[in-house]
Order: sequence, then C-alpha cells, then structure tokens
Amino acid sequence: MSDAFFKKVFGDAEPTNVGSGWISGVLGVFFGLLGFGGALCLHFPALLTLPDARAHYPIAIMRLLIQGTIAAAFVCSAISAILRQRKVLALTGGLLAAAAALLGGGSTPLPNEVASHYGIGFDWFLLDLLVMTLVFVPVERFWPLHPGQKTFRPQWTTDAFYFVATHLPAQLLTFLMVAPALLLTKWLAIPPLQHFVQRWPYLVQLIAAIFVADLFQYCVHRMFHTVPFLWRFHSIHHSIETLDWIAGSRSHFFDIVITRGLIMIPMMMVGFPQSVLAGYLVFVSFHATFCHTDFRPDAHWLERYVVTVRYHHWHHAADKNAVDVNFAIHLPFLDRLFGTHYLPKTAWPERYGLIDDSLPPGFFAQLLAPFKRARSS
Repeated sequence: MSDAFFKKVFGDAEPTNVGSGWISGVLGVFFGLLGFGGALCLHFPALLTLPDARAHYPIAIMRLLIQGTIAAAFVCSAISAILRQRKVLALTGGLLAAAAALLGGGSTPLPNEVASHYGIGFDWFLLDLLVMTLVFVPVERFWPLHPGQKTFRPQWTTDAFYFVATHLPAQLLTFLMVAPALLLTKWLAIPPLQHFVQRWPYLVQLIAAIFVADLFQYCVHRMFHTVPFLWRFHSIHHSIETLDWIAGSRSHFFDIVITRGLIMIPMMMVGFPQSVLAGYLVFVSFHATFCHTDFRPDAHWLERYVVTVRYHHWHHAADKNAVDVNFAIHLPFLDRLFGTHYLPKTAWPERYGLIDDSLPPGFFAQLLAPFKRARSS
C-alpha cells in the first residue's frame, strides 16, 4: 500500500475544507478503527494485549472509551455521508463501527484469567495512536510551521507503516533493548550508588534519569552519524523530507534497538527503579514526537535549556552548515559542551532530508536498504 493506493481508494476531486464532509469522514474511519480494534482486544486479550499493561488498565474506563469511539464513528460517518458526494469514507467508517458493535463493543466480557506472557501489543498501538493524534494533529493544524502542509502529505503512508511496525512488536523490542542491560548490570552495578539514588524523591530521580539518558544518547547518536556502517541505518531517519509528528517514527529497527539498548545500560546501572524508567519513556515519547512536529511557535528563551522544535528541525536540515549538529535529544548544553551546537537566531531550515545521499521510497525497501548497501560497499 502507498500514498497512491489510499488516494485512489479514498480520494476524490471534492473540497477538503471544513463543512465539506472530508474531515468528518476521516474522523469516522479513525474512530471506527479504534472502536473495532478495542473490541478485538477484549475478545482476544491473550494474543493482542501486552501482559505488563493488562493489570493496570482501568477496565471500566477502557470499556467506556471503546463505546465512545464506536458512537463517534457512527456520528462522523453519518455527517460525512450527508455532506459528501462520494461516500467511501462514510461507508468505511460506518462499516468499522458496525463491525465493532456486532463484536460486542465495550461490553464484551473478558475471560476470568489471561495466562499468556506474550502479546503483540495491539492495545499499545491503539492507545498511542489515539493520544498522539488527539494531541499533535490539532497542534499542527492550528499553529503550523508550513500552513500549506497537509496531514496526509507525501510519504505519509511510509511513516504510518513505521508507526505500526514499531508499536505492534512492543514487547519484543522492549526485550531486545532491556536484555543486554539486565545482563551487564549484574556485573557492573554499584549497589551503594543504587541505594543512594533510590532514596531521592521521584521528581529528582526523573530529572537525573533524563540527564543520564541524554548524555549517553548524545554519544550513541553521534556515533550513528560518524560510523559509516551505523549511518546506513540512521540515514533512514534523516531521509524524512517533511517533518510532522508521525515522521519521527521513521527509524530502522536496528537503530531503535541499539540506541535504546545502550541507553538502558547506564540507566539500570545507576539504579533508577522501574517507575522512573517508565516515567522517562513516557517523557521521551512525547518530547521526541513533539520536536518533529510542524509547529511554529517557539519560546526562544527556552532554547538554551531544552531542545525545542526549531532546535531539532535544524538537526534534520538539508543544509551544509547544519551537518552533524544538535545531537542532544533533551538538553542543548550537551551540544554546546561538545561543540556541535547550531541554532541561527530566528531562522528555520528551508529543506529537510539527506544532502548527498538517497534512499528508496517505501517502508520495506528502506528496511532492506542498509543491508544492500553493506553488500555493495
């Protein structure tokens, strides 16, 4: 599937402005997908949901959320059907909502016990998709850096594939990232340091975790830029030519596992408890996503202390003056300390992407590209 496929199936020559039925049609499909996926998760929790998350779900709220998305899908699809001449969006959203309702919706009974220790993470994908979309799409629509840039811009299907591919195997990716740290910390842990850190208040531990993570991520990130073999994988992330919230998902599995895995080693050696690690992962997910958004407002006084959208956009700039700069993910002082800080006073990059390199379009082609380049070099 590609941009062309979705345009052929769902597109038309009708307007897409407010009141045209296009927005309500897209929302109908979006909420229908969430409602249908939520109903499936209630039917097959052992297969579809993450074991570590099941025990923490407020099930009454989750049921209400599923019912709400089904109702919203019916309403939005009906509005689209009334306003729009071509009914494919309305029909798709309505059928997804009807299928979810026929499955039982949010009232589907759960088994008394779910014994599986592995799930593909469909629940995590749906929740993250809901939250990220509700937060970042309005941000980009109301305060855009590029007013002419659409939500469904060129190559959006490629980045949507990356979003799905990095969420569904969430448990496997987590295991690959954490396993080396668990093995090494048995040999390299410093118990007195761990006991000392664990006596700190939670907020102090979280700030310290962000500092430790960003210091090591700076080193790993810079290594991915300077080691040719690693750059083959990281260049996929820099092939993004249109930045928005979902573009930040474009990263090769090898890049994700190695980067996060190396960062977890010092985090666990220092002795941050699981609650702090979880807090950091939530923070980095939102902050890293936000820094890729097409969001114009910027507090210039804040740029000295925290990585902002403009700061990270320069890291992605197709500009010879901005090559291998701004490696920090959260704390700009690391770039100033190591001489890789670059931030023109008020300017934004004119273009994004690779300068002297190219990659094939499409998720699967990019997944294989680093290995093909390794064989040919």
